[in-house]
Amino acid sequence: MTSMSGAEAIAAQTDYLAEFRIGSEPYYRPVGQEIALFDAAYQARMPIMLKGPTGCGKTRFVEHMAWRLKRPLITVSCHEDMTASDLVGRYLLDADGTVWHDGPLTLAVRLGAICYLDEIVEARQDTTVVIHSLTDDRRILPLEKKNEVLPAHPDFQVVISYNPGYQSVLKDLKESTKQRFGAIAFSYPEPAIEAEIVAREAGVERRIADTLVRIAQRSRNLKGHGLDEGASTRMLINAGLLAAKGIPLADACQVAMVLPITDDPELRDALTAAIAACM
Repeated sequence: MTSMSGAEAIAAQTDYLAEFRIGSEPYYRPVGQEIALFDAAYQARMPIMLKGPTGCGKTRFVEHMAWRLKRPLITVSCHEDMTASDLVGRYLLDADGTVWHDGPLTLAVRLGAICYLDEIVEARQDTTVVIHSLTDDRRILPLEKKNEVLPAHPDFQVVISYNPGYQSVLKDLKESTKQRFGAIAFSYPEPAIEAEIVAREAGVERRIADTLVRIAQRSRNLKGHGLDEGASTRMLINAGLLAAKGIPLADACQVAMVLPITDDPELRDALTAAIAACM
């Protein structure tokens, strides 16, 4: 058997990268200057941090911008067991012997994709430092196991998402990581826009979407009073999807909004009362 040449390997990876191209426009409703800000940051190849609560549209925004910029998007869902090798790559055995396999970060660096590290605060700090040399003027990725330094493709950009609500001594980004990024702040949209998004995404009437948004606002008022976060826009869409399938709205809200966010009986009662008051 013969192994692939370098050019053949790059061609194979390019074909693989085609799987990460977004063919049709993902729906995204702008709420401010975030599109213009991200576009300018990409033109400058500035690393970007998207800061905001869970379920407020950060991931959909990245997908929309990758489509708009015509760049492949490689998404990594970060978790506490993720190692640097999971990002960068490793040697694996196959029929031809020991072969290097690029990780998602290396693939994006090599071929000019946007690499999106979702909920980066979930990853261990000793893992996230691997991006440091990519987020300053060096724009390189050391592949220590290969004894290689990989320059970033001119079109490469790294984007991370970060939920400040999860800050703690044990779960937070190091300052040496934060200060390498520009940041765009996200929050839940104002009620009229949020209702527009819910109606469009869930396929429900506007009056139902308005009701769901009123319920969400009441739940968000409980943040810091027993709830870490209130109902997200994503949760409202899920409730709307159930309602669109014929589930009574109060039951849909229980399944999609109340039961997932708390196990506390008193908080559940408070949220159930809020639902009843908004009907």
